[in-house]
Amino acid sequence: MTRQTYDLIVIGAGPAGTAAAIHAARGGAKVKIFEKASPGRDKSCGDGLTPRAVTALHKLEIPIEDAHHISGLRMIAGDKRRELLWPNTQRFASHGAVWPRRELDKRLADAAEKSGATIVWNTEAVPSFDNESTVVGVRANGDHHKSKVVALSAGAPGKAARMLGIRRDSNEPFGLAIRAYATSPRHDDKYLEACLTLRSQAGHTVPGYGWIFPTGNGTVNIGVGALSTMKNFRKLNLNNLLETYRQLVVKEWGLGEYQEKPKAWRLPMSSTVRHGAGWAAIGDAAGLINPMNGEGIDYALESGMLLAERLLADPDTATTSYDSIIGQRFDKFLRCGRRFSFLIGHPLILRNGLRMSVGTQAAAEITLKVMGNLIDDETPGDAGTVLQVADRMLSWADPILRRTRPAQ
Repeated sequence: MTRQTYDLIVIGAGPAGTAAAIHAARGGAKVKIFEKASPGRDKSCGDGLTPRAVTALHKLEIPIEDAHHISGLRMIAGDKRRELLWPNTQRFASHGAVWPRRELDKRLADAAEKSGATIVWNTEAVPSFDNESTVVGVRANGDHHKSKVVALSAGAPGKAARMLGIRRDSNEPFGLAIRAYATSPRHDDKYLEACLTLRSQAGHTVPGYGWIFPTGNGTVNIGVGALSTMKNFRKLNLNNLLETYRQLVVKEWGLGEYQEKPKAWRLPMSSTVRHGAGWAAIGDAAGLINPMNGEGIDYALESGMLLAERLLADPDTATTSYDSIIGQRFDKFLRCGRRFSFLIGHPLILRNGLRMSVGTQAAAEITLKVMGNLIDDETPGDAGTVLQVADRMLSWADPILRRTRPAQ
């Protein structure tokens, strides 16, 4: 049975999908979201919101008073430690936040419904085609729902992604991460903490980092992430890596027992395709994750809003213009990050390079902007210059780094 026609149908009620729905519905579009999970769904995540993400939430008019505000980032590399405040810029807010995903996603879903979008929970939707390539809507529960544009916001590749031909580029790196919640007397600390010199239980250097993100509610989010470019990656045990990191910080943070079993997830950091006739991928589904920190909430919110803007401007060209703008804004930085991942996959480079990243105030300020997703193709000043130079240098070194990557 064919139901009514929509301007936008979204598959997935994560930050990217709800951001697209909010912006499109407020602009007068008829919007429907299909989410296969139940209301109040949780998502394994570090829960950290960069100043860029906070800015996106402000644009969506999402109040964040309930979130724990964060003033800056504490970076640790070996015996070097620096605390830096988030920079004051005209583009982004001067503070970040920590907001558990269950609460963030609920607030966004509520805002989408108040804006006029309809959310159908506990329902898996897949794209439908009028021929081999043009998406004309979705099928869910045996019904066909027509739409001018379909947005895929279902995170890591699943059934809908496979039908659209979306997959991670097997030649590019990806990440694995695990997080848990533990009680701590420092739950209201104003800094995110990142340990950049992480070692596995076997003593191998790990391209990635360990984090503690204070939630302000009596607990901290503690976790670790690692890149697939590391030596012996296939032998990596995330639970052991988390426990090794926990032992480093348990006394300093007064950590109690885990509040629940640690949860792991995969971070796709590339995508073979982002759009096609009648559809576009947004957020994680489009591979919009910073390879240097595993962060993607801010990109999810921005990409969702951008697709909605293009839809409201011209539905016929929305997906093509969306992909072009996303490419101009993020592709150079994300490509540079993926190449950097191969660079730090070499243990000797990793051990020396990450200490250098916080060795001086100037270097630490650049690292802060990288870790805060505050750099893209529009970034002026020293950070933008560093991106341009790094991209050129890594472009030359990339073939060598890939050929000499450590054994997996």
